[in-house]
Amino acid sequence: MGFYLGIDCGTQGTKALVLDAVSGQVLGAGGAPHRLISGPNGHREQHPADWLNAFEQAIHAALAEAGISGQEIVGIGVSGQQHGLVLLDAQGQVLRPAKLWCDTESAAENQRLLDYLGGEQGSLARLGVAIAPGYTVSKLLWTKEQHPAIYSRIAHILLPHDYLNFWLTGRYCSEYGDASGTGYFNVRTREWDHELLRHIDPSGRLNDALPSLIGADESVGTLLPDVARRLGLNPQARVASGGGDNMMGAIGTGNISPGAITMSLGTSGTLYAYAEQPQVSPHGAVATFCSSSGGWLPLICTMNLTNATGAIQQLLELDLASFGTLVTQAPIGAEGVLMLPFLNGERVPALPQASASLLGLTSDNLTRANLCRAVLEGVCFGLRYGLDLLRASGLESREIRLIGGAAKSSVWRQIVADIMATPLVCPQHTEAAALGAAIQAAWSDGEGSLDALCHRCVSLDTRTVTTPDPAASAAYEPVYQSYRQQVMQLQ
Repeated sequence: MGFYLGIDCGTQGTKALVLDAVSGQVLGAGGAPHRLISGPNGHREQHPADWLNAFEQAIHAALAEAGISGQEIVGIGVSGQQHGLVLLDAQGQVLRPAKLWCDTESAAENQRLLDYLGGEQGSLARLGVAIAPGYTVSKLLWTKEQHPAIYSRIAHILLPHDYLNFWLTGRYCSEYGDASGTGYFNVRTREWDHELLRHIDPSGRLNDALPSLIGADESVGTLLPDVARRLGLNPQARVASGGGDNMMGAIGTGNISPGAITMSLGTSGTLYAYAEQPQVSPHGAVATFCSSSGGWLPLICTMNLTNATGAIQQLLELDLASFGTLVTQAPIGAEGVLMLPFLNGERVPALPQASASLLGLTSDNLTRANLCRAVLEGVCFGLRYGLDLLRASGLESREIRLIGGAAKSSVWRQIVADIMATPLVCPQHTEAAALGAAIQAAWSDGEGSLDALCHRCVSLDTRTVTTPDPAASAAYEPVYQSYRQQVMQLQ
């Protein structure tokens, strides 16, 4: 019996929390920001060294708030942003900044690989997912062609959470859920697609650089002595397999059985639901990833959410409260102002080269309130499109469990519920990926079944229960259809 650390390394920063798995209580939390390296043509990268510094800061803050010693930590689980590419040499040193999930610089390479696979349907038949810009596989081809000197030194290919596990334990491995988002993994058989990597490099060097695969309930190992000293943690603390942020978010919201849908409102927007079988959707935008709870996690991801609303906030010099107030001052549909918020290109719908646009502006409706309302509606319409795809694939959606920073806003919650025409509730701890990682660490450490741990550690905040207003849902429908018509013209 002891305390567990859950750490989530996201795009904007790293968050950590301390979980008492016996009482189910979160005792303390902390966080630290990351720098984002942005450039033209969809260039989005980060230095893994920044993750390590933030990792250390977040843990120290969480332990301080919990009022416990790091020597009392018996297990650690790591959640990481999916799809990123971390390349290491034979000595385990990082070769270049990590290309992130939101990097679309390799969109052309992705299209060439998709053509090789036979388009979306060929990719779905072979891998169970339709590879998309942002997936790891196209980043490998991009590196080979754009940075051949660096490519020639590759000894290990890791995802962000894999790299953090390696830094903690010295072991190169990957878990099925996070591996699902690489684009060179078969989600049905839970195996690497070695032939696809040989298509990129017939020498087999990429296959030689792959980490070993482990199950979600397995342990990676104990902490390296130097790392334990740096972090001030118990050197016998066991590191769980961890996983992608969406997989850990599912555990952290108790989404480990059919019926619930988790919606995450972060830099990106994600929707995912649990499935007991790999029921691959015919819609390429639905990624039937493996879950980190033994099943599958059909998922859609939009690349623009709080990055778009934040851009309008910054443009108009608004804090979050003022932004929310202005949103409520504009009517549904923002008096005809419609925003396609594709500042980072877009993944769902599949528009990697798209840019953002404001439509329907007149001298009468160009107001601060309408701009705020239009961007919020625009990002939510992207999620509604994804929810429609999940429902069309046969998935149940009785309730949405809402997480992420924007979930703290009652304005956001009501608009999401109305646009989705589905009731929602937030967990007590909206940083669900870090909580899920801590729960998974307790599970792999033998603290009980995953179902029992989720029942004990995941609680819903009844104050956030939000029921859709039927009149508002009806009013949103023609606005949403207008959004869909504009998107169709771009496809």
